[in-house]
Amino acid sequence: MSREIPIFFSTDDNYIPYLDVAVHSLIANASKDYSYRIIVLNTGLSTDNIAKVKLNECDGFAIDFVDISENVKDIKSRFKNVYHFSIVTYYRLFIASLFPQYDKILYLDCDLVVLGDISELYNTELGDNILGAVPDQYVCNTREFRSYAEKAIGVNPDIYFNAGVLVINLEQFRKNDIENKFINLITKHDFDLLDPDQAYLNYLCFGKTHILSNGWNKAPTEIMCEGNKNIVHYNLYKKPWQYDDVIDGECFWEYAKRSLFYELILDRKAKFGEKEKAAGDAMAKEILLHADRIVASDNTFAKILGVRG
Repeated sequence: MSREIPIFFSTDDNYIPYLDVAVHSLIANASKDYSYRIIVLNTGLSTDNIAKVKLNECDGFAIDFVDISENVKDIKSRFKNVYHFSIVTYYRLFIASLFPQYDKILYLDCDLVVLGDISELYNTELGDNILGAVPDQYVCNTREFRSYAEKAIGVNPDIYFNAGVLVINLEQFRKNDIENKFINLITKHDFDLLDPDQAYLNYLCFGKTHILSNGWNKAPTEIMCEGNKNIVHYNLYKKPWQYDDVIDGECFWEYAKRSLFYELILDRKAKFGEKEKAAGDAMAKEILLHADRIVASDNTFAKILGVRG
């Protein structure tokens, strides 16, 4: 067996079913020329949920759950739940210090399915870049989000990346002191943000990010896929386990049917009715209005810290 590929997720109990679907898809399509260690960061999960996900372990695939409660207890109060983003999204910022044995890892969100060979993504040559990432397709193509990226975060919206699929050069992450810079910023400032940890990563890793084709982080939109569709990432409020009209939603259900959580996912979808959908639609409109409010405020990365580039 060749070298081990470390792949990180972060989750809470609510998102465990979708993590399980993502793991199913990853294992089904990964090259057998490597071994893989899937590491799930959390701050407490039910033992039953952990046991169910660990049933995916097989030859070449190990799954570990790492509780980082103690590591984030002093800073956790600064983390914000924003719209559909949970505070677990911040955990990726601590991988470099928590796992000194690794110099390079993959980080994946739970709300995705892997359709290609994940080892190809891992083998992306980063050079001295900190990250490999895909420009956020919603930011690039939405006026309000483009303005937010450019005028509030101070980053070119055409290269403003989505942080849900990352190749991370931990060696460079440490060398550039990204974790401490993040902690200093979130401690000193209370920025109003749409995309909590993603905004910090875009600002702190600007100019040190290798841009990947969107086939490695394809949003469910009509935007053309560049190359093979290797990862579908349901990264806005419309999730296939809630809505019927999600582009590429069938990719999720193909692997959901293999999951021990399938019946639970179906039950949740059945209970997600018109009231919940109306709330989701209202939230989507509010996010756009919020983007404009942030741009107009003085409490932004760009105005306080300066524009990158």
